[in-house]
Amino acid sequence: MLSERSSDAGAALTDLILLTFRLNGRLLEAAEKMAAAGGLTAARWQVLGSVLDEPRSVSKVARQMGLARQSVQRVADLLVRDGFAEWEPNPRHTRAKLLRPTPRAYEAVRRIMALQQPWSRAVGDQIGERDLRRAVEAMQRVLSAVEVYDNDP
Repeated sequence: MLSERSSDAGAALTDLILLTFRLNGRLLEAAEKMAAAGGLTAARWQVLGSVLDEPRSVSKVARQMGLARQSVQRVADLLVRDGFAEWEPNPRHTRAKLLRPTPRAYEAVRRIMALQQPWSRAVGDQIGERDLRRAVEAMQRVLSAVEVYDNDP
């Protein structure tokens, strides 16, 4: 039995967390469908998306995405195996190579974006830019608070 009641703000945060889990599931379903158009999975698309602008180490990708390095390493290895990415030397660290997309990856992402952009436009227009920007701001504040709390001794 729980001995402490949550504050109103704590209860609201719990509601947000539960809704975020549900939303994440639905977004992943949509992402899987779109990623399939490029011959990828949502996880592979996500990792590729983080290196499209510049090659990055697995550790940096993991930090940016808030994922475990091991899971990103596994996906990166599969991307390399299947010809969507390649490893290149890292001038700052001899053992931590950089993941770089191949032309095949850019073509896959173009096919995915042909589906993703109209989907985002339709969903976004239904909600409205103003409300979405406020939601982003609120979620950023929650993320910052969680990161501060997690870093407290």
